[in-house]
Amino acid sequence: MHEWTEATESLSAGVLAYAQERIHLHPIPLDGPKALDALLAEVGQTITPDGIGGQEALRLFAEVLAPACISVDHPRYFSFIPCAPTPASTLFDLVVSASSLYGGSWLEGAGAVYAENQALRWLADLAGFPAGAGGVFVQGGTLGNVSALIAARHWARTQLQMAGSPMPARWAVAASAEAHSSIAGAAAAMDVDLLAVEPDEVGRLTAPALERALAAERESGSGRRAFAVVATGGTTNLGIVDDLVGVGVVARLEGLWMHVDGAYGGAALAAPSARPLFAGIEDADSFVVDPHKWLFAPFDCAALVYREPAKARAAHVQHAGYLEPLRTGEEWSPSDYALHLTRRARGLPFWFSLATYGTKAYSDAVERTLEVARHAEASVRSRPELELVAERQLSVVAFRRIGWTDAQYYVWSKRLLEAGTAFVVPTTHRGEVALRLAIVNPRSTEADVDLVLDSLRD
Repeated sequence: MHEWTEATESLSAGVLAYAQERIHLHPIPLDGPKALDALLAEVGQTITPDGIGGQEALRLFAEVLAPACISVDHPRYFSFIPCAPTPASTLFDLVVSASSLYGGSWLEGAGAVYAENQALRWLADLAGFPAGAGGVFVQGGTLGNVSALIAARHWARTQLQMAGSPMPARWAVAASAEAHSSIAGAAAAMDVDLLAVEPDEVGRLTAPALERALAAERESGSGRRAFAVVATGGTTNLGIVDDLVGVGVVARLEGLWMHVDGAYGGAALAAPSARPLFAGIEDADSFVVDPHKWLFAPFDCAALVYREPAKARAAHVQHAGYLEPLRTGEEWSPSDYALHLTRRARGLPFWFSLATYGTKAYSDAVERTLEVARHAEASVRSRPELELVAERQLSVVAFRRIGWTDAQYYVWSKRLLEAGTAFVVPTTHRGEVALRLAIVNPRSTEADVDLVLDSLRD
């Protein structure tokens, strides 16, 4: 099984040919899911005592299994948050898998960690973080958020212990109702409470609302204590950026750790036209941005960056007899900065793409998607049958089809997918069904947007 044989040679050629063809495939097929019964009939049982052979497994994947998945890099994949990896990042993903790298420690993966840290440094610089900032690439924004909050709580506990103060009855994390669902999930997993802060009419977390929520909590006599506030740098549903400056001021006055969830929107830091929206992020204690969303890396790649990494290391470093050989000095071990130990060097495809194309190409690509988003917003405004749900800030454009029932949205969405035209699923905003176009693929054009909007006329 581990020997290189003629069959392996042939399989290698087939796999590489498939990968190369898929990377430069044009047009990209949208494809779509199949029912379980259909897959059982077409694929059958693939795990058998003697195996079905690599060529047959590859055939089944190429002809049946892959087409039963929606292509997230399709230029009219406008749902959720798409993924549009560059050719260089995808190619290097093959190299990372082929290289048998362990990315958890400096001892075992110094070269990989060095390269990843250069990519993290670029992100830290975009946010205006100091020279000592650093972090780690994790699986996704959810793991990044929970890891940052674990570090924040550990820091808060340490501060109380050093002051000789008692621990609160319960810990809490403050966040807006518009915050990503992973924040509530992180709070539940950590067994801390979620202090919900009412967003303003735009959907932003603001300083006055945060102050009111914290004051009300103190007056309640509950014995709870907030240790962190999570601000959002581009909400997933509407792309709204919170009042980062104001939230930062309150966080410093209240002694809170400020974490910015920029999993989707943080990539806009690379676009000069959008950078002013993120004023105040430079004062955060940590932030997350997912290169696999709007910075053109393959799944799965999320960057978690800390202002003072030593605080995170104190919370996350693991100790065991077999781990002690990893402690060779001051070298950087990524497993010390998040809730993980075993770790793929998942930041390398992003690093390779940055090194290949240069940061200016990244800025230009993000600006291009914002240009298409501006067109989408203007096009919605120009059509009497459509109305905007909210003013666009980043690259999400949310709108309604005037006069439609909830069911009509879903029928329309299904029809578009089945025709291979586009993938646009309904969302909800303030209890009403609506549509949203998430534009993060530089290959998406104004014509792609208009094709989707034209289909809403009937």
